[in-house]
Amino acid sequence: MGVDSLLLQLKAEIPLQSENAILPLNKKVGLVIVDEVKGFCCVGSGNLAPVSPNVQISKMVDETLMIAQEFSTRGWPMLVFLDTHDASKPEPPYPPHCIQGSGEENLVPALAWLEQVPHAVLCRKDCIDGFIGAIRKDGSNMVVDWIKEQQIQLILVVGICTDICVLDFVVSVLSARNHGLLSPLEEVLVYSEACATFSLPANIAKHHGALAHPQDVMHYMGLYFAKSRGARIVGNISYESVCTIENP
Repeated sequence: MGVDSLLLQLKAEIPLQSENAILPLNKKVGLVIVDEVKGFCCVGSGNLAPVSPNVQISKMVDETLMIAQEFSTRGWPMLVFLDTHDASKPEPPYPPHCIQGSGEENLVPALAWLEQVPHAVLCRKDCIDGFIGAIRKDGSNMVVDWIKEQQIQLILVVGICTDICVLDFVVSVLSARNHGLLSPLEEVLVYSEACATFSLPANIAKHHGALAHPQDVMHYMGLYFAKSRGARIVGNISYESVCTIENP
């Protein structure tokens, strides 16, 4: 079965219906950007970077940029993860990537301005799951503190990879919320158009002793499993205006 046929079968057998989301003014909304760094997004920038221009990844960056600009204009809080590793600490099963000081661990050029935004908190993580990577040496957690300090009720999650770092973060946050650790957080939204994953065809994967990773299929599966854990998958985002509140 070809990859396209497999994706069509998945959509038929386990349909994933996304929804439109209007980000409200009467709730505190936060944006979480996962690992949109050079080592994952810029062609030729590392072992896990695309080898040629990738439409899904480029679209993710463009959509993230528009959202981040809107959040910045509104003064809404943002949490930005940057995958960053010490060269002496491997992360199996992946090859060395985003090593501190290599440049791979820095934001893509289109999003580098976020480093100067006062209400954007940057968190360098050294593991797949940003929630775990946010644990400080004293046992406190940057994600927990960010949500509580900002009194965030809804988070919008974007980034790479849909089925790996994005999914793991979403699952951990939903579990922590359900366990009563993230009050006042109510909802987790994943914006599908601003998420992406990588492509590794079966023939190339076999040559390197790796797992095949068809991009569109794994992107779909990542979104599906996030929804199965309780996240809302949204395919379109709009923003509630002051007029909407004053004149319902």
